[in-house]
Amino acid sequence: MLKGMDPRLSPEVLYLLARMGHGDSVAVVDANYPAYSMGVPVLRMDGLDAAQAVEVITSVMPLDRFVEHPVRYMVDKPGEPLREAARAVMEAAEKAEGRTIDGGGLERMAFYDEGRKTQGIIVTAETRSYGDFLLTKGTWPEFDPD
Repeated sequence: MLKGMDPRLSPEVLYLLARMGHGDSVAVVDANYPAYSMGVPVLRMDGLDAAQAVEVITSVMPLDRFVEHPVRYMVDKPGEPLREAARAVMEAAEKAEGRTIDGGGLERMAFYDEGRKTQGIIVTAETRSYGDFLLTKGTWPEFDPD
C-alpha cells in the first residue's frame, strides 16, 4: 500500500501509466470488448465500472491539453447523444482535471483500430453499452498551451 494512492490502482496499472509519455493513449473498456485480440498488453480492473476506473486512473494521470479530444469513446453513429457510460466517464474526467473536457466519438471499427495503437487496454466490469474509452496522457506539472 502506498500513502495517498488509491488502493484500487494495481501495481500493474500504475506501471503501465508511469511508462506512458505525453500523447500516449490507454484504452479503458467494458467487459465485452475483445481486448485480448488487439495485440497490446491487457490489464484488469475487475469490480469497477468504466467511470470508476477513469476516476482512479485520472487521479494519477493527467489528460492531454494539446489534443482536441483527450477522451474518446465508442459510438454507434457519429454525432449521437452521449450514452449513460460516456456521460459518467466524462463527468469523472472533468472532475479529476478541474476543467471542461471535450470528448470525441469514434465508430466501433475506428475505435478498435485506435485500441490497437494504445500502450495497453484496461478491462473493467462495465456492462453498459458502448462503455469503451481512450484516454490520452498529458504532462505534469500542467502546462497550459493558452
